[in-house]
Amino acid sequence: MDLCDIGQIRALLSGLGFRFSKSMGQNFLTAAWVPKRIADEAGLDEQAGVLEVGPGVGCLTVELSKLAGKVVAVELDRALAPVLEETLKDCENTNVVFGDVLKLNLTEMVSEKFAGLKPVVCANLPYNITSPLISAFIEANCFESMTLMVQREVAHRICAKAGTSDYGAFTVYTNWYTEPEILFDVSPDCFMPAPKVWSSVIKLRVRSEPPVMVTDEKLFFAVVRASFNQRRKTLVNALTSGLTGYSKETLGSVIASCSFDPLIRGEVLDIAGFASVANSLAKLKIGK
Repeated sequence: MDLCDIGQIRALLSGLGFRFSKSMGQNFLTAAWVPKRIADEAGLDEQAGVLEVGPGVGCLTVELSKLAGKVVAVELDRALAPVLEETLKDCENTNVVFGDVLKLNLTEMVSEKFAGLKPVVCANLPYNITSPLISAFIEANCFESMTLMVQREVAHRICAKAGTSDYGAFTVYTNWYTEPEILFDVSPDCFMPAPKVWSSVIKLRVRSEPPVMVTDEKLFFAVVRASFNQRRKTLVNALTSGLTGYSKETLGSVIASCSFDPLIRGEVLDIAGFASVANSLAKLKIGK
């Protein structure tokens, strides 16, 4: 069976009584080159244990199973159980887990399912929960890389440069823990049903250590969040509103000590800039 052939997919789904769920953001790939290229870009071998989220009818799953040592596909929609039972029947190294991936203990699952293997993520993510999923993969602290299909706007946010409109707290967060790269774009006509937006495949290589050193990582991210919560304000005003325990005068002195313009906005700071502010604030905490 050609899992990227629209006619065959429709016949299979219809025969098994499956209906698409808008609430689950279901868009199945119908262009054969896309899952093949995603699997190739993931750099898989027999030592790889792959977590896939939202396998759909299994067209990407099949390609992953050809290259990896083991594939675990997590699917929320139990209505796809008979579909995947049929489409993945020849994939002996593949296991389907039904459930909400955001409620799973990913660290435990990886330890149990991928013992002795190199754990990675490779998936066409549901676009309505992309950011929480990426955060969950990062927080699990057990994956070496993530090769993901996401909405193109999200890809641009993740890879944005400081000072651009796409740059934000999520940019800093993902770049703190990973090295992101946009690999290629995918048009809406490569899916069924066709979404209204373009997609991009990105690769996030997990860093062995942060790009810069900070004294207090929690404080670093508090500075980042405060800066972008009111991004059109000056940095000193945004931090005054968003951080507790510091006067505006103190924050102004900290910003000046970092050699920044007193009217600078947080949205123009890169990771090193935020680290400089956070480290200066950390010195004040230590001195108290």
